[in-house]
Amino acid sequence: MSRLLIVDDDMEILSLLKKFFVQHAYEVEVAPHGDAMWAAIAQNRPDTIILDVMLPGESGLSLCQKVRAQTGIPIIMLTAMAELSDRIVGLELGADDYLTKPFAPQELLARVRALQRRAGEQKSPVGEPSRPVSSFAGWHLDITCRELRSPDNVMIPLSGGEFDLLVVFLEHPQRILTREQLIDLTHGQGHDAFDRSIDVQVSRLRRKIEPDSKRPDLIRTVRNGGYMFTAKVTRS
Repeated sequence: MSRLLIVDDDMEILSLLKKFFVQHAYEVEVAPHGDAMWAAIAQNRPDTIILDVMLPGESGLSLCQKVRAQTGIPIIMLTAMAELSDRIVGLELGADDYLTKPFAPQELLARVRALQRRAGEQKSPVGEPSRPVSSFAGWHLDITCRELRSPDNVMIPLSGGEFDLLVVFLEHPQRILTREQLIDLTHGQGHDAFDRSIDVQVSRLRRKIEPDSKRPDLIRTVRNGGYMFTAKVTRS
């Protein structure tokens, strides 16, 4: 069973979501604040965290940043605020997806499933050949193990969104990809992600793989076009 950790100070929402996800064969832990969240993570690491922005004490945005600094657990942020700037801040801090209250539980379920597919939580069938290691400019990405290693062999942690975006670039090197194409390739067609979310993920990825993120060479911005991954990619 896939494990969810739902962090929200609204006990009614916690009760309803726990019941809903248990009915859909998930193992669910709930936490009303940050301290309980950390205790739950330490006791039984979840596969996905559903994290409310507005919490008593430490905010969900601050908790998101700290979780992301330590782990690659997929994070879906919940907020009662629909402002674009709030969603951008959440993505900048490492959230993988965002959902505005009120929402239908079925939509949240779809988001969780999509994140887990992209995170590889649904295991490949036994005997299926593993995907190769992709190399570029001295970097190595093991797609099966989800490990990115720098030219000096240091492992660089990636959020789920950063990993998905890098895989897309590696699968389409030296091609211009529009923001709409990147959204479709990373989130699936029909997802309501907004253009700025791709810009945020590109910015985060650049800070991790570019020698100078302010003068990017590996991921170039194409005016009125989108982005292009310029490096030669090899697979082994």
